Amino acid sequence: MASNGPLPSQAAPFSSPASSSIPSLKDRLPKLEPRRRRAPASNPTPVPATPALPAQLDDDDTAGWAFKVPSRRILSKRDHELFLASPSYDAIVGWVFGLAEAVVDTPCSAAAVADDAPLSEAVRTLLQILDEAESLTRLSPPNEQGGSRFGNKAFQGFVDLVRERADGWHRRLGLDGGAAAEASAYLAQSFGNRNRIDYGSGHELNFAVWLLCLYRLRVLRAADLPALVLRVFARYLGVMRAVQMLYYLEPAGSHGVWGLDDYQFLPFLFGAAQLLHHPYITPRAIHHDLTLEEAAADYLYLGQVAFVNSTKTVKGLRWHSPMLDDISSAKSWSKIDGGMRRMFVAEILGKLPVMQHFLFGSLVPAADGMSEERPDAAGAEHGADEDSHDGHQHDGKGWDDCCGIKVPSSIAAAQELRKMGGGDSLRRIPFD
Repeated sequence: MASNGPLPSQAAPFSSPASSSIPSLKDRLPKLEPRRRRAPASNPTPVPATPALPAQLDDDDTAGWAFKVPSRRILSKRDHELFLASPSYDAIVGWVFGLAEAVVDTPCSAAAVADDAPLSEAVRTLLQILDEAESLTRLSPPNEQGGSRFGNKAFQGFVDLVRERADGWHRRLGLDGGAAAEASAYLAQSFGNRNRIDYGSGHELNFAVWLLCLYRLRVLRAADLPALVLRVFARYLGVMRAVQMLYYLEPAGSHGVWGLDDYQFLPFLFGAAQLLHHPYITPRAIHHDLTLEEAAADYLYLGQVAFVNSTKTVKGLRWHSPMLDDISSAKSWSKIDGGMRRMFVAEILGKLPVMQHFLFGSLVPAADGMSEERPDAAGAEHGADEDSHDGHQHDGKGWDDCCGIKVPSSIAAAQELRKMGGGDSLRRIPFD
């Protein structure tokens, strides 16, 4: 029989008085709004300004100039603070940044084909000096390592040969006497530390300051700046790579894979300037083997990445050079260029463990009030005292891990692995 009304269990669901008090969900949800694009994170540290190029000495100044053999003057934190506020600090920053700005958007090959701007006689002489310096490695062949990954003591013989030739090299540049002795100190230091058998960004800085001394003495001119980076510094890199590979130089004060590079810094600063507005090579290109193969010879940044890759025992920047890997995510080379400038003043000039080894003479003078180095400590630093602890003294003081802590060379590890039949292939991390 058909029912004339709904059964109790079929009552309308919203007929209960209590249900009428429940608010609608659409009134409880927030109103949808268009997503706002987040502003990119900004670096609160401004990009350091570029001071003017250091002044050059004129003939009258040079005639009466009191040259002096450079010595260490940063022996305390106060000394370092005095340096950071001194004209010499501005001179170094102005010189290094000036070199970088001279090669903006310029590949290394440009210096080889610029018929309208041939290399000066001084630049050609510098290239000859570096060629001869590399040839000295044949006169001091490495000792048998026996599987050791630490520095080869035959390097000391190489440094001695460099020092013996330094006066003659400077005479070819038109310098003698006190001027040659002052400049020679920076050149000798630019190949690494004789006693510790190590090399790092502080020694690289000495090479840049050697060029600065030659500029102040008018051996070099402002028009030479592009060639100093594209030809002279590039040749210096080639020499130091050969020296590192031959003598297994240990990284000076290395922080391992957490640093930008075990040995060099300036190739990244100069190289970022070279690539500043490149139409198609982006920061991510350091992960592309074909780009590295084709462009490494033209751009110092890519060339250094390629060299780092070739000297590691594992494959992948994320494992052996995570900072380089992180930097590659930058949107443009201008960000990397600014970051490298910040890093230069903060991590090299601004770090006491690096700058405590820096030498001050008359061309790059110490600030008033800075400490004087004891003669016996100076002898240990420059290799005269072989009986000192690790051939190195700090008047009883040292900072961080720059001295006394021997760090095996990653280059040595790769070379010894190949000697044992490991081949040229890099091993992959199992979970890569």
